[in-house]
Amino acid sequence: MKLRTPLVTSMLLAMVAGAAWAKLPTPPLTDEQKAAAELAKAKAAHQAKVDAYQTCMAAQRAADHYFKTHPQATRPSNAPACTDPGPFAAPGAAPAPAAAGAPKKS
Repeated sequence: MKLRTPLVTSMLLAMVAGAAWAKLPTPPLTDEQKAAAELAKAKAAHQAKVDAYQTCMAAQRAADHYFKTHPQATRPSNAPACTDPGPFAAPGAAPAPAAAGAPKKS
């Protein structure tokens, strides 16, 4: 009987704590928070592309070394080329002009 009282008490406390820690609804996001989330999402997507490019370049270097040290091996002709994702550009931002031309003289 002495063991039963603490057991029941601990079970009751666990149920009450579970109800108290229930997930609350998230508050609505402001426009600034939505823009920040969109920017973070775009940065993460760009970083994934950069990571894939760096992995591709590392595999390319490893393959180059392998084919350099094993002259009897033939290089596959259908190997995909690595594409550089370029610098990060924020979504919705206009791309910067490449070069501003000199002002015209009249």
